[in-house]
Amino acid sequence: MSTILIAGGTGLIGMHLSRLLHERGHTVLHLSRTRDLTAEFPQYEWDVMTKTVDTEAIEQADIVVNLAGAGIADKRWTEERKQLIIDSRVEGAKTLEQHFRTVKAPRAYIASSAIGYYGDRGEEILTERSGPGEGFLSQSCVLWEQASRGVGEVEGVRLAIIRTGIVLALDGGALSKMLPPFKLRVGNYFGDGEMYYSWIHIHDLCRIFVRAIEDEGMSGIYNAVGPNPTPNKAFAKGIREALPHGAVLIPVPEKAIQLAMGEMSHVVLDSTRVIPARLAETGFTYDYPHLVEAMKALLEQEGG
Repeated sequence: MSTILIAGGTGLIGMHLSRLLHERGHTVLHLSRTRDLTAEFPQYEWDVMTKTVDTEAIEQADIVVNLAGAGIADKRWTEERKQLIIDSRVEGAKTLEQHFRTVKAPRAYIASSAIGYYGDRGEEILTERSGPGEGFLSQSCVLWEQASRGVGEVEGVRLAIIRTGIVLALDGGALSKMLPPFKLRVGNYFGDGEMYYSWIHIHDLCRIFVRAIEDEGMSGIYNAVGPNPTPNKAFAKGIREALPHGAVLIPVPEKAIQLAMGEMSHVVLDSTRVIPARLAETGFTYDYPHLVEAMKALLEQEGG
């Protein structure tokens, strides 16, 4: 078994992944803003803006996973916020690269990215071979991945970049914000509801990261989405179907969303129909390939 160091390990994906890795017998450490060796997973300090990392963590790590970055939809996109979103990702990767070159390089670097890379592409089917789109989401992912490739140039480091889709989880992420109105029997879809959402259950997403950690044959880009991207209106209907009661679906006009969210409205209005082509080539199978069963599994875990 290996020692896995996770940057951003205390976030939504990081905690789910840490517990799954622990169950499989791995030792898990976190990089965090504060040092706390008594935490569930020992935390070592790092600061991407000053490019400092506790070298004790680097020295122990067999494999490093980088999930760190300011939340895309946590705050309105001012120019300052957009720069923070980019810097928190790019400078994080550069900081790790610097320490891999001067302290110790891990066997593998598993870097997070996002399907925002592809931009707003309508009904176009997108695979790992598809090029980047336009706009801030795409721009930030391109810069993020360029920085990750720099890490992959360190001698002896295997690089896998995981482009994550919409994560279905109840303790964070987009779904946790969408679900409460449905529980009050009123749900929403956006505009005409035809934009594609490429989603994945949190458990399947973590299984993909585990596969990338443990399978030395995995390198390059992988789309971490389920096999069935779903138009937004159908997505809302799927949530309704998974609930033990009905819900009225009400459309929210695009202009209202754009007015409320500004440029950040691209997070919910862009259509990104992504297929996990390279994962399929590895033989990866999903525990939750269909939306309704994925939603029901989450609600059962919650006891709802």
